[in-house]
Amino acid sequence: MNLASPFSLSIVAITVLAFLGLPIGLSMIAGSIFYLMLSGADMGIAAEQFLNGMYSNYVILAVPLFVLAAEFMNIGSMTERLLSFCNVLVGRFRGGLAQVNVVQSIIFAGMSGSAIADAAGTGGMMQKLMTNGGRYTPSFAAALTAVTAVIGPIIPPSIPMVIYALVSDASIGFLFLAGIVPGLLMAALQMVQIAITARRKNFPVEEPVPLREIPGITWRALPALLMPVLLLGCIYSGITTPTEAAALAAAYALIISAFVYRSISFAAFYRALFVSAKTSVSIGMLIAGALVFNYVVTIENIPESLRVILTGWDLSPTTFLIFVNIVLLLLGCVLEGTAILLIIVPVFIPTAQALGIDLVHFGVVVVVNIMLGLVTPPYGLLLFIVAKISGAPVRDIIRDAAPFILWMVFCLGVITFLPDTVLWLPRLLGYQG
Repeated sequence: MNLASPFSLSIVAITVLAFLGLPIGLSMIAGSIFYLMLSGADMGIAAEQFLNGMYSNYVILAVPLFVLAAEFMNIGSMTERLLSFCNVLVGRFRGGLAQVNVVQSIIFAGMSGSAIADAAGTGGMMQKLMTNGGRYTPSFAAALTAVTAVIGPIIPPSIPMVIYALVSDASIGFLFLAGIVPGLLMAALQMVQIAITARRKNFPVEEPVPLREIPGITWRALPALLMPVLLLGCIYSGITTPTEAAALAAAYALIISAFVYRSISFAAFYRALFVSAKTSVSIGMLIAGALVFNYVVTIENIPESLRVILTGWDLSPTTFLIFVNIVLLLLGCVLEGTAILLIIVPVFIPTAQALGIDLVHFGVVVVVNIMLGLVTPPYGLLLFIVAKISGAPVRDIIRDAAPFILWMVFCLGVITFLPDTVLWLPRLLGYQG
């Protein structure tokens, strides 16, 4: 590549602007406009690309709606009721409160679709419960909250899968189905690690819930537990599209929190709207920047050039997936996940198609890689979020998270080399891939 070419200079501009602190979305827009200027093209193409891309992709609406649903759950009492129900299920075992952390992440995974929303929403509460009375160290509680939050975007619904569907044209519904088994496998492996650590460190055993209280706890949690059933039932029955289901999820969370649990004040409602708007705008700018930059990448024929190079290496599908895993794991240490999905992954998709790799399987592999990036240093966004919540040093959190991360890498290997673990459920429900 010519180091003085417009494309090379635009990459330098994006890198410098991002390094100086400009949000990556705005950096990509600025770098793309710089490319258009240097190449003599109409700079108005930048506005045309992201406006057309944002307004013509109905699926993008699912992102702010899932964010809003998560906020409505967090400000209501749905969290407390679900935690009480999880405690009924696994709280009586050694290290039971740690196991509760995993189970609540599985349940919340069916509601918010965001790892950050799960960590920020239930993270503070689980941190207090686990460290109360010195049951667990702050760093272990924080590490566990971070690694269990990763389950959220793997089990449907999933904001990263929505974004992957945007760049790959894969079916959102089948992507959601494909994430269920890998997400449950990851949760099971985390629970195994907790059991091992609990025996070694003699974690406390919680007071068992009296039998007479279980029906009441279950009844009070039932409206919240029905949310993922309603959400996924509407999608897979064909009653709604995933975007419409996201709107339904937000409406359901608001109705249950406000009128059934009666736990939302007007101030909390306003705050939820404000936080959701900020988060959605941030994601929207990133998507807009990626749409413009992907136009530049397409003009430069980068995906096809990479496909030709990789085809020339005579890679098998398995070798290619190993290569992608390595690249994404390394990039996940330094880049934000949405940026990887929007900038890097589209470059790999033509090669994956040429090698006959199923795009639903590829999407789940990509999303699991990106979720791993949230808990791997030095970037590890979830590590910094739970460090802020817990007050524990990041280095101690990383130490306690390390065994769980190794299990997650093992899970990634399973879904990479055994595609049927990902695809059997979608195929059971009609997927032809």
